[in-house]
Amino acid sequence: MRDLDQRLLSAMRDCGTNPRVAAAARALSWSGEHGALWLAGGLVAAAADRDRRGSWLRGTALVGAAHLTSMAVKRVVRRPRPQLPALEPLVRTAGRHSFPSSHATSAAAAAVAFGALRPAGRHLVPPLAAAVCVSRLVVGVHYPSDVAAGALLGSLTAALGAAWMRGPQPGGREERFPDG
Repeated sequence: MRDLDQRLLSAMRDCGTNPRVAAAARALSWSGEHGALWLAGGLVAAAADRDRRGSWLRGTALVGAAHLTSMAVKRVVRRPRPQLPALEPLVRTAGRHSFPSSHATSAAAAAVAFGALRPAGRHLVPPLAAAVCVSRLVVGVHYPSDVAAGALLGSLTAALGAAWMRGPQPGGREERFPDG
C-alpha cells in the first residue's frame, strides 16, 4: 500500500510542475486551511438563508467538529508528511502529521452537510470539495490514503450529525427541505 501511495502522490505532485495547476492547487489548499472556506461559507449561508439559519449553523458546527476530530486523530496516528526526493511541497503546512488530511475531512463534511440543505449545495460544494482534496496531493503534502481517510471521516461525521443539523421542528418532526 505504501508503494502505491508513494507512486500516486508522485504522479499528482508532478501535475504541480505546471504553473497554472500549481497556482490553483496553492489557492485551494490555502482556502481550505483549518476548514476556513467551509466555515466561512456556512456562516455566509446562515446569514443569507433566514429560513434555514439554524440548520446552516449546525451544519457549520458539524464541519468544525469533523475538522477537530481529524486533528485529534493526527495526534494519535502521527504519520509524517510525505517527502518526495525530487520535488519540494508547494505549500507550508501548519503541522507535521498527515493522517488523516484535515482539509479532506472538512471538505467532505461540508459536501455532505451543506449538500443536504439546498440544491445549490448539492451541485456546487462536492466538486469544490473534491478539488480541495486533490489539491493536497498536487501540492505534495498528503498521501492519497490520507486524503481518502479524511474524506471518509468528514462524510461519516456529517452523515451521523444530519438529523441534528436539520433540527427538531414544532411537534418533534425533523425539518424537511424541499428542492429550491
